[in-house]
Amino acid sequence: MRESLIFDLSSPGRRACSLPAFDAPAKPLTELVPQDCLRQHDADLPEVSEIDVVRHVTRLSQINFSVDTHFYPLGSCTMKYNPKINDRIASLPGFANIHPYQPASTTQGALAAFELLEQTLCAITGMDAFTLQPAAGAHGELTGLLLIRAYHTARGNPRRKVIVPDSAHGTNPSSAHLAGYHVVTVPSNNRGEVDLEKFRAVLDDEVAAVMLTNPSTHGVFETNILEIAAMAHKAGALLYYDGANLNALVGLARPGDMGFDVVHLNVHKTFSTPHGGGGPGAGPVGVKKALEPFLPVPRLKIVEREALSIERKNADASRFTLHAPRLAWDYDRPQTIGKMRSFYGSTGVLIRALTYILAHGDEGMRRVSEVAIINANYIKAKLKDLYDDPFPQACMHEIVFSARLQKKQGSSARDIAKRLLDFGFHAPTIYFPMTVPEALMIEPTETESRETLDRFIAAMRQIAEEITRNAETLHNAPFTMPVTRVDEVKAARELDVNFVKRDA
Repeated sequence: MRESLIFDLSSPGRRACSLPAFDAPAKPLTELVPQDCLRQHDADLPEVSEIDVVRHVTRLSQINFSVDTHFYPLGSCTMKYNPKINDRIASLPGFANIHPYQPASTTQGALAAFELLEQTLCAITGMDAFTLQPAAGAHGELTGLLLIRAYHTARGNPRRKVIVPDSAHGTNPSSAHLAGYHVVTVPSNNRGEVDLEKFRAVLDDEVAAVMLTNPSTHGVFETNILEIAAMAHKAGALLYYDGANLNALVGLARPGDMGFDVVHLNVHKTFSTPHGGGGPGAGPVGVKKALEPFLPVPRLKIVEREALSIERKNADASRFTLHAPRLAWDYDRPQTIGKMRSFYGSTGVLIRALTYILAHGDEGMRRVSEVAIINANYIKAKLKDLYDDPFPQACMHEIVFSARLQKKQGSSARDIAKRLLDFGFHAPTIYFPMTVPEALMIEPTETESRETLDRFIAAMRQIAEEITRNAETLHNAPFTMPVTRVDEVKAARELDVNFVKRDA
């Protein structure tokens, strides 16, 4: 489908709306707006009818790739189907229509949901306490690192270093630097795991924390995690868990049981809220008991348990008493790192996450991880004869291939990603992790059927065959999209978002 620019649909005199006659006393604009802020000429805007606007925007939306319309195998991002019931629950008036600064006595339902989510996340991760404030993953990382700094400072030494493996997400070293730490990188071994000897060599009494993603961005589980945790704790360092890849572990293993002291969760990934395009997001942070005093304010607290008499909706119309907690916000936290964001967190995203967790229950959440792992290993087994597999062991929820064989033939990971669009699949993550040349990072998630995976596998195999026959043909892919191959470097360096009305 190819869609014209909105300017091409313009016709002089057309309007998308009609406003009532202006009945207020007229005043010169200069009395309201300084002269130097006023336009000297009318804005060059398209003149279109309402139906033109509606049809244009609808057609554009139909061109978009989304998790509701396409398979979205974006590695390390967990782009899975989002059950619409989550949106329905989050839009209930008791959640959607309240103001964050209403008196707590008028928002007890929302506060009870927050408390239940905190308890649930503690159970899932093996942590002792959670804050729901952080707005997303990287914000959660910064929160966690500030907690770690406060912990060490209270013990008399804030320390100077944070160890980050080369297989970490790029936000890890960025967050550590933003928190004032010197970042020390540790390389991986030939299995894609942390090199223990290199790790031991840089671990000293100035290391405040070790930041790990498990499974890592290599798609493999850190089998030496218990030893790494013991080494870090012996040196007085804390272990930080990047929860971006929790979709492989939820219900199967808990970071707290592995020795992690701090964890952030991308609940907009693992627990299925629409994700991408800069939001929405939420990045709750969980901690072990020793760090709980430093959590951001305010904290939820139970001020009393209130007896509620509730009538049953059945034939005997009997009543029963429910002892429900009455909750309030606690700002009296002397060791807190302070407030990390406005209000108390991304309420809609958090309610969606809680809905998703409660709908699945223990067994369902375990099944989520199991199927995500099975799907990734299915793709791995079906494609490893054509695409280089740098880590031969079984993967977790995502698989990292290398297109270096295709690169030798004349095509690149970018060419493969662009060509996939012609088959109706969103491109996987490419050139990340940077430890793998020509990386293709594929995460199928648990929501895709075997039929969808087989179509994706068939497309990847056809692309490999096309490269073998004539690699140069892929340099112009995609061939069926409204916009085909663009000069990405030029677009990045010379971004021009000024639209000029086209001549007829």
